[in-house]
Amino acid sequence: MRIFVTGASGWIGSALVPELIDAGHQVVGLARSEASAAALTEAGAEVVRGTVDDLDVLRTAATGSDAVIHLAFKHDIAFSGDFQGASDADRRAVDTFGEALAGTDRPFVIASGVAGLKSGQLATEQDMPETTGSPVAGRAATSMAVLDLASRGVRSSVVRLSPTCHGDGDNGFMAALVAIAREKGLSGYLGDGANRWPAVHRLDAARLFRLAVEKAPAGSVLHGTAEEGVPIREVAEVIGRHLDVPVASVSADDAAGHFGWMAGFVGLDAPVSSARTRELLDWHPTGPGLLEDLEKGHYFRPATPTH
Repeated sequence: MRIFVTGASGWIGSALVPELIDAGHQVVGLARSEASAAALTEAGAEVVRGTVDDLDVLRTAATGSDAVIHLAFKHDIAFSGDFQGASDADRRAVDTFGEALAGTDRPFVIASGVAGLKSGQLATEQDMPETTGSPVAGRAATSMAVLDLASRGVRSSVVRLSPTCHGDGDNGFMAALVAIAREKGLSGYLGDGANRWPAVHRLDAARLFRLAVEKAPAGSVLHGTAEEGVPIREVAEVIGRHLDVPVASVSADDAAGHFGWMAGFVGLDAPVSSARTRELLDWHPTGPGLLEDLEKGHYFRPATPTH
């Protein structure tokens, strides 16, 4: 297939592009910078220049492709405080793809997340997120709109990823926790630290997207969770040992001061199952688990100085 991929040079995309090419597909990647374009060309992909705001570019690329995988999201804007703005841009892009693919029976796969499904209970692919009343509600509503495209002749599916999609080079939540522990001189957790985060290695996530575009039935919800839930205290203990700093509970009153923007995430207890996904697509994660990956040491390399 000729597959158009947004976010093709990003954390998951840079693993997905070779995954698709090795499986015999032709990849067309969206690039918003010269550096991204060069990386995609080197990986063997065709390049389309533009951003997720360039709706005409997205429409043309989707129309000329056999499938679309949408990974791009304005994380820089979201983390600066304008999550709604990032969600709105994402929805416009998704609606554009839906219009271009309607009635074609072509695959359309998007990345979403497992946040907001359940608290303290094991969530499954049958659980649906709230589409109002929370910071992530807009993105949840977008994922539901993608599933609805199945009734309009699109083989749509949503891959809900773990908040910890880990691996060498990760700059996400795990890297943030390491940076906070290094800065504060303390590797912390909230309460007793028994709350759990699901996790998946980026290479396993990339393989899941490839399987989704190849064979996921229309309207499928898929879970990119290799581990149902890793206790945050165990994560903190590995970080503390590698940085040689104390490991201790941080009180709820001190959470914002210690964790900063991560304060709202550190205490989440959100175990997630991927049993149905594994059975449906014959997906079998083979990468290291989160704690094993942390033990490898790459999260603790000194930051490279910039000049």
